[in-house]
Amino acid sequence: MNGAYPKPKLVPVPSTNIIPDRDADKSPILECRNLGIDFGGLSAVSDFNMAIGRTEIAGLIGPNGAGKTTVFNLLTKVYQPTRGTIMLDGKDTHSMTTAQVNRAGIARTFQNIRLFSNLSVEDNVKVGLHNQMRYGMFSGILRMPGYWKEERVARERALELLSIFDMQDLASHQAGSLPYGAQRRLEIVRALATNPSLLLLDEPAAGMNPSETAELMNNIRKIRDTFHIAIMLIEHDMNLVMGVCEGICVLNFGKVIAKGTPEEIQANPAVIEAYLGKQKEA
Repeated sequence: MNGAYPKPKLVPVPSTNIIPDRDADKSPILECRNLGIDFGGLSAVSDFNMAIGRTEIAGLIGPNGAGKTTVFNLLTKVYQPTRGTIMLDGKDTHSMTTAQVNRAGIARTFQNIRLFSNLSVEDNVKVGLHNQMRYGMFSGILRMPGYWKEERVARERALELLSIFDMQDLASHQAGSLPYGAQRRLEIVRALATNPSLLLLDEPAAGMNPSETAELMNNIRKIRDTFHIAIMLIEHDMNLVMGVCEGICVLNFGKVIAKGTPEEIQANPAVIEAYLGKQKEA
């Protein structure tokens, strides 16, 4: 299966970062420069540098507590950085809010599923489409023709997105009634509905069985190839990470200890030590 998706070479960009060679003629969709955040006297993330190519599938890995979700929270402005710069499509996100960052092109999922459980599957996807709805408040209240036109367009788009995961037949089902794996897929669809240029997936395979994880791997590639966007994932399932990611960044205690291809990361002594602990000499 992996043979159909040859891994690209990673090439330097104007910094300490690397991106796939196929994206080298374009500026990275995301570049973090010396990013950091302190909580009280504790530095949770320090000197985080990373770039993501415009069609790259990237991985952010590390032991529990390494700071991976904190990085996602910095990128989406759940947390404001203490220092450093986040460039999204060449623009500094310093003054942006979470909503503004989403409109600028970053969408994400969460470790813990955050669906509107009492709404239908279709309505959950429509929530992600709200920035693209063009009717005003009064048109919505009075159910004017513009409202019905936009609702029809939104329904068609929601079904189109659900079809990526073969979920269109579940559109009328209550989101909370779906099996766990389907809820995970729905959360990804809702994120895609915001029309991102960078999709952040926080442990998308959590709770999935091996067959669901294999399907997820194919769907991640399908999303990248269909929408021509970048994807960055946090994941503990190393089979998924090594099978689908092109560039991998490894965090430990809030600092980057390695960057490279899956093969380079697997052979890196610092990464092995971070996951397994320092081996005692006999």
